[in-house]
Amino acid sequence: MSIDSILSALKNLRMLVIGDIMLDHYVWGDVNRISPEAPVPVVHVNRETYTPGGAANVAINAAALGMATSLIGVIGRDDAGVTLQKLLEKHHVCAKGSLLSADAATIIKTRVMARNQQLCRIDRESPAHRYARLDAGEMSEAIQAADVVILSDYAKGVFSQELLDAIIGLASRHNKLLAMDPKPARMLDFKNIGLITPNRQEALMLAGLPEPGQGEEYPLEKICATIERKFTPRLLVVTLGADGMAVCRKGKVEDVLPTKAQEVFDVSGAGDTVIATLSAALAAGAEPREAAQFANHAAGIVVSKMGTAHVTPEEMRASL
Repeated sequence: MSIDSILSALKNLRMLVIGDIMLDHYVWGDVNRISPEAPVPVVHVNRETYTPGGAANVAINAAALGMATSLIGVIGRDDAGVTLQKLLEKHHVCAKGSLLSADAATIIKTRVMARNQQLCRIDRESPAHRYARLDAGEMSEAIQAADVVILSDYAKGVFSQELLDAIIGLASRHNKLLAMDPKPARMLDFKNIGLITPNRQEALMLAGLPEPGQGEEYPLEKICATIERKFTPRLLVVTLGADGMAVCRKGKVEDVLPTKAQEVFDVSGAGDTVIATLSAALAAGAEPREAAQFANHAAGIVVSKMGTAHVTPEEMRASL
């Protein structure tokens, strides 16, 4: 399936993203001296920027490719929430189904950047239980209306096993493509999901395998077989960083695609881009390898940008 065929099909498809919504805040500046108060750099701030993060970044990536995109999660009734909603509206993401909460703050990740290097990250969020407010019954109509549903779990509290089971049941009942970027630390059972996209470390954790020792090969075959046995996904795509992307089905490695990144400036949000573009291409009718190639090129584009970013159809055409 050609790039133009995929991009053309996406204009007629609808994506629903459910998960942990965040606001990414960047503080950009220069460092010219060390503080006399402590051995830390002094950052002279030049500017500040805000971009949607977490599940919101997944939604932005889908909308940027031309899909009608909806987002469901928890947004605080605070200044950060107002900023986030304006950004979502600007990027044509509908967040009307999201819960506006007075006691759960909008999750903010602040990254302090000096000369394109991240000095530190500051996280602001409420206790996890305050984000556990979503009702699967209220999502039923949105799931039925979508062509593909993505669960974006950043382990901030939105997903419980009960909510996950209900969403899986609804997606199965209505024959919807369901994709998830899981967080193994949550120990949630997500059997029979259509697509899961763990990164290198997450795949090891899902398979219950230790980190390879010095000089040992990454046990990709064993990981794919173990994850298939434990979770039975229809498609497993493991993102391998500099080593590219592995496509696995029925417990077997079908293909390993080399990375398309020419230069890597920032990997923030790259996983969001992968699951958004991969799911979108599958919904458009692409075969798994074609969809993985599509997502691989998209990831190569976004890691060449500074900050949380998305990819445009024009950039995809140029890359492919």
